[in-house]
Amino acid sequence: MFNPESWTPDAWMQFLKDHWIVVAAAIVVIFVIMKLVQTVVKWLLIAAIVIGVAVYGGYSIDDLSAIGSKVEATAKDQAIKAMAGEVSKAEYKDNGDGSYTIKTPNLELNGVPNSGEVSVKYQGLSLGKWKVEGAVRTLIEQSRAAAKK
Repeated sequence: MFNPESWTPDAWMQFLKDHWIVVAAAIVVIFVIMKLVQTVVKWLLIAAIVIGVAVYGGYSIDDLSAIGSKVEATAKDQAIKAMAGEVSKAEYKDNGDGSYTIKTPNLELNGVPNSGEVSVKYQGLSLGKWKVEGAVRTLIEQSRAAAKK
């Protein structure tokens, strides 16, 4: 079933990468129709082409969203593994405005003490805000302790 909320930018990009030739051909046909046809039929033909391209894609919206979710989960798993392996290389920096930054070769965490969450970047890719628990808490505590020595 069509759910417009599941058409994320990632889903659109994957669709365009997989079917760029069909999309390009559809755009050319749309421009030809716009030049040659001068009535309401023009807009009906354009709508039919757009719907046809979407149906031709072969992917359901849920399939494309599931692919995005798997990629996000994999990136999060890699970041957690990096946290465990890079604790000794972590550099804690007090930013002077009440916030802090922790950097390792693959990670960057930005947060405010006692806020309960940090922004996480893994190899420059933002993974959003995470709760300060488990591996995240360990990385923060150990890097802060190492910075005070």
